[in-house]
Amino acid sequence: VRTGTPGSLVIVGGTAALPYLVTQAQSAIDVRLTIGDDVYCARLESFGANGNHRVVGTGAAAPASCAARVVRCGNRVAEGSEDCDDGNASSADGCTTSCDLVSRSAACEGVPGAIGDAAAVELVTDQLDTPTFASAPPLDPHRLFVTEQAGRIRVIEDGVLRTDPFLSITADVLCCGERGLLSVAFHPDYASNRRFFVYYIDNDGGIVIARYEATADPNVADPASRRVLLRIPHPTYGNHNGGQLAFGPDGYLYVGTGDGGGGGDPDENAQDPTRLLGKLLRIDVDVDVRPWRGVPPDNPNASGGAKAGLVWATGLRNPWRFGFDRGTGDLYVADVGQGSIEEIDVQPAASTGGENYGWDVFEGSQCNEPTRPATECPTDLTPYTFPVLEYDHGQGCAVTGGYVYRGCALPDLRGTYFYSDYCSSFVHSFRGVAGGVAQNERDFSTDLEPAGARTLNNVVSFGEDARGEIYLVDQDGELYRIVPP
Repeated sequence: VRTGTPGSLVIVGGTAALPYLVTQAQSAIDVRLTIGDDVYCARLESFGANGNHRVVGTGAAAPASCAARVVRCGNRVAEGSEDCDDGNASSADGCTTSCDLVSRSAACEGVPGAIGDAAAVELVTDQLDTPTFASAPPLDPHRLFVTEQAGRIRVIEDGVLRTDPFLSITADVLCCGERGLLSVAFHPDYASNRRFFVYYIDNDGGIVIARYEATADPNVADPASRRVLLRIPHPTYGNHNGGQLAFGPDGYLYVGTGDGGGGGDPDENAQDPTRLLGKLLRIDVDVDVRPWRGVPPDNPNASGGAKAGLVWATGLRNPWRFGFDRGTGDLYVADVGQGSIEEIDVQPAASTGGENYGWDVFEGSQCNEPTRPATECPTDLTPYTFPVLEYDHGQGCAVTGGYVYRGCALPDLRGTYFYSDYCSSFVHSFRGVAGGVAQNERDFSTDLEPAGARTLNNVVSFGEDARGEIYLVDQDGELYRIVPP
């Protein structure tokens, strides 16, 4: 940015400081320049030059007040109630001429991005009650939904936590310890069908996957709309409940269940393909008759029955958090370890299912408990899929899986997978996998330390909003967003 003749301003793009290039002639341009606490603004309506790569505004009159500027769809800045703003050219490109988002591909249109791969966190709210997860409908960039362990879903609308919950099912939920309301997932067509799904532990200790619908008010769900898709008995132990729901790029609902608890999988659930504990399940939820679910025909054991046919992958101990990469479709699964090893597994988007992640024969890549009557772990490792990353309990005690960043604010971090640990609350990342090993590891713990006296105490989950921005969920009630520094 440089000054020209008095009353003019020339902005030059295509540099390291501003890589954006003007590629076409412009109509009227609103200019808003902030330097420290001073804000300068003008509306350029006549141009000394107006063409490819160079626009020089002349005769710019300053408005009486910068605050007088009116939000205007079509100015390539998503603001106010706009979901997106790509210049108002067409409604067929994911962002309509009225600046409504109709495809995730346009989620970043009109949203500024910072240069560089440095990051920080900003506090969104500290008023949550034992939060467990955060998520958002695919096409709603204004709302983030946070599950609270006791059985409530809270709404954060345009950065503000609403007082009334979106849904309260506390009477149906057994809390606490590792039990409670553990996650929520919104149907890919939520904008039209208003359906969302929850994972909770019922008063008998069983795992429940249930469907609900929102009302015409986007901040209020209908508790009477409940349909229970699946209940998995979990009678003996209170731990290892799993807890994650997520829709894959194929439109099916994926469910991560724990092995049933008790240490060492005493019931041998994880390696038994006929049981639903210790598994990754894949469910067709577009079913409007009982039992409100179906077996996808291409599941690896689709002919195994109405329940066993749901199994997509086996050999998991407690896949507390997993997530799909929005860019590639790859699935990242963080499986909480026993006494030694925490692991992260990556399932390629091309997978046809059937992976066996090893538990409880292996913990991570280490031999744990040979399958009876064997006394040693198998030397043929072909049936097993091993972690791309693992760490021992000198660094933490329970891995918290996150997401591959695909957001708008930090484009240079796209493709970076973030994860943490419940006990040590570090924030680490890696970018890419080669030869079955995570690449480009990085420690973000110092960069993402909250400002002031606040700290990350127990990172229980990550969250992802409609734009792909990533959040850290601290169990003590705080929610942070990863932002440019």
